[in-house]
Amino acid sequence: MIFNRRGVSYAISAVIMTATIIVLVLVTSTYTYQVLEQQRGAAEFEVAKKSILAFDDALENIAWKLQGARSARFTVNYGQLELIPNLPLHINVTDYVNASYSTQTGYVRYSTKTMYVNFGANYSSYLLGSDEIISNGTGSYGRALIEQNSGWVTLNLAYGVRAMKTSTINVTEGDQQVLVNYVDIWIINIEMAKWSTYIGDFDLIARCLNITTIPYGGPHGNGYEVLNNKCNISVRLGDNALDTTLQLDGSKVVFNFVIATVRVSV
Repeated sequence: MIFNRRGVSYAISAVIMTATIIVLVLVTSTYTYQVLEQQRGAAEFEVAKKSILAFDDALENIAWKLQGARSARFTVNYGQLELIPNLPLHINVTDYVNASYSTQTGYVRYSTKTMYVNFGANYSSYLLGSDEIISNGTGSYGRALIEQNSGWVTLNLAYGVRAMKTSTINVTEGDQQVLVNYVDIWIINIEMAKWSTYIGDFDLIARCLNITTIPYGGPHGNGYEVLNNKCNISVRLGDNALDTTLQLDGSKVVFNFVIATVRVSV
């Protein structure tokens, strides 16, 4: 009887040990799988940042080359890439009547969950550019902003505006010489067919469809009278707004809005 009880005890112990080992193996396998998935998701985010920068380089390379086209490769399995149209863009030259431009532009957004990448609540940092949506002619048009909110980390690529005084020329008006400033405002208008989401391996393509110049030269077309030796340019892109001031000389100024329409598609 004692031998039989010991045999049963050994058998029960063996079953318990086997079950414990199986549970430990399952727990370890699940944990290892989760860690691997997190590492892969984090690695994809790093690759996505490089792809966004490569795409910005491609787009800016062809933005002012009519019918020029370039692309960048994306691999997205742990997040998603969105093409989002209809972002309001408004540009106004303050105090110079009718010197303004408004459109609906688009932007690119890569998103992934915080289980893969986590910077902390309300994190915000620029991968490319800054919060200045208007520049004086230097740096990139692109602004790539990383943000974390509500369980998601997003990387948004949008395009700002450049403004600069390009020349000051003596122009003959009647029997007088008039010094006229020319100010160019450069705009990349991103066109997208619709709001769309992509996952997997694909090429994101940028193609320049059109380049248009819209001049504003005042009520008579020969230039506005310069006010206080300057012009103030106000830009609003979505919820972001910024003003900049350009110094002028001479007595008149002409504003040229130069718009490159670039289609972004997969």
